[in-house]
Amino acid sequence: MKKHVLLLSALLLSGQALMIGQAQASQQSADAPEPVTIRYLSSRGQISLPELADAKGWLKPEGVALESEGFSQGGPESLFAMASGSIDIAGAATSATINAIANGADIVSVMASSGVNEAVNSRFYVLDDSPIREPKDLIGKTIAVNTLGAHLDYVVREYLRQNHIPRNAVRLVAVPGPQLEQTLRSGQIDVAAVGAWQTVFAGQLEHGGGVRSLFDDHQLLGDITLSPYSMTRDFIEAHPDAVQALVTQSGRAADWARENPQEARELIGRLLAERNENPQLAHYWAGYGVRDHAELNDHDVQYWLDVLEREGSLNAGQLTIGDIATNAYNKDAGNRLAQRGGQ
Repeated sequence: MKKHVLLLSALLLSGQALMIGQAQASQQSADAPEPVTIRYLSSRGQISLPELADAKGWLKPEGVALESEGFSQGGPESLFAMASGSIDIAGAATSATINAIANGADIVSVMASSGVNEAVNSRFYVLDDSPIREPKDLIGKTIAVNTLGAHLDYVVREYLRQNHIPRNAVRLVAVPGPQLEQTLRSGQIDVAAVGAWQTVFAGQLEHGGGVRSLFDDHQLLGDITLSPYSMTRDFIEAHPDAVQALVTQSGRAADWARENPQEARELIGRLLAERNENPQLAHYWAGYGVRDHAELNDHDVQYWLDVLEREGSLNAGQLTIGDIATNAYNKDAGNRLAQRGGQ
């Protein structure tokens, strides 16, 4: 009889434990953030900060899932895809982002995607035996950029302006990053512009020898975010917690990559291999070039507002820094940026 009582007690206790465990699991499930899928376009030869954060395992616990919708040739294509509703986040040059907002896009930049500093910058390469030695030698020549109307396009415009050369004195053509080296070495172009976000292609080009850098954008712009990530205000309003998680963890991925460059290269190589790209490109990866936590600052935006106003693309005072960018969703950012008009 005693054995039956003990058995019954054990069963009751195990049943209670099971019920408690199930209740705790249910509570944990209830406390977990509602999963939000954020769609984006990948870039050939590159692993973005959100992709890096995801690979580190930092997004899933926050209820954020990334979903690639294919590959983008450049920022304007990504902005168009976001405007059409095909993706939820787009990395594009600040100049292109401002132009999109000026033309009615209800978007805002939430973090840096790539930047320029002394070590990580966009370089304009010519062959060693090229007659191009100084700015005036560019007149009548062809310069390849990744896409028209984006960062490298505007850097060329600024370089020409600062050297008193008419904008139409050179010809710009769009060439994808993986094809730049072949296009330059075969003589189809005179100058190959390799963006700061394309350091894997710059490293590969320099490794092959026979080329030299004519100038770089750090000489023109100094330290600056060249490409922010933007999202629609509607998406941000609908999913503020997911946006904050994505931005904050991506910023932490930028910090981790800067502090652990060799580990970052190894991870980038594995991620490239997983999508059937050349993992050896990661050997030439130089960094993201962004500030701590991938935060934005006023100079990142104001510089290009001034350029676009000077060109006549914007009316004076038409847009402010706060109309373009915010650090409000980056928990680690210390710079809050100038506020949007009326806020």
